[in-house]
Amino acid sequence: MLDVTVIEDPEAAAASLDPIRARLLAELAAGPASAAMLAGKVGLPRQKVNYHLKALERHGLVELAGERRKGNVTERLMAATAASYVISPLALAAVQPDPDRFRDQLSARWLLALGARLVRDVGSLITGAAKARKGLATYALDGEVRFASAADRAAFIQELTAGITALIRKYDAPDTEGGRDHRIVVAVHPTVKDQPTVKDQPTPELESQ
Repeated sequence: MLDVTVIEDPEAAAASLDPIRARLLAELAAGPASAAMLAGKVGLPRQKVNYHLKALERHGLVELAGERRKGNVTERLMAATAASYVISPLALAAVQPDPDRFRDQLSARWLLALGARLVRDVGSLITGAAKARKGLATYALDGEVRFASAADRAAFIQELTAGITALIRKYDAPDTEGGRDHRIVVAVHPTVKDQPTVKDQPTPELESQ
């Protein structure tokens, strides 16, 4: 099971956003289970659970983990293909954010557009690397800082900008043959308090299929 995977296909994204299927994905991320085992947890008949599992399997969101005999029946044990999923802007390609359309370093919406592009590009790179059976060189830095004042935050941003700009100028080699371009994204935003997970949220009203 992957730690996280990116959903690029619009139909797969729609399948994952269905409340019942999202609940099934959350259950299967905890471990393999059959339709009968899941039926009691989500409050649906086994046949309807099996219907939803087949839809998730068709889009590559769950996979067969094994089989077991129970009486005269062979149960299929399904597992989530990842512990968590991210929907790429490619799933809404016609209206995906374009950071180059409006550049404003102090705009939260521009930061959001940058984040969306990051998800799209890294997701595509992961997909391509997996198909080619090659590794993917990436790096990320994550941390938190508490500023004593807005003035300190502004000073931090100014120093950060100067430092990153100097590093880019030092190592940028646009005319080097065989070199490879890399994108750099640095973000600063207020810390978001913990949000409830799927299991913590109220159970949605189940739909009839």
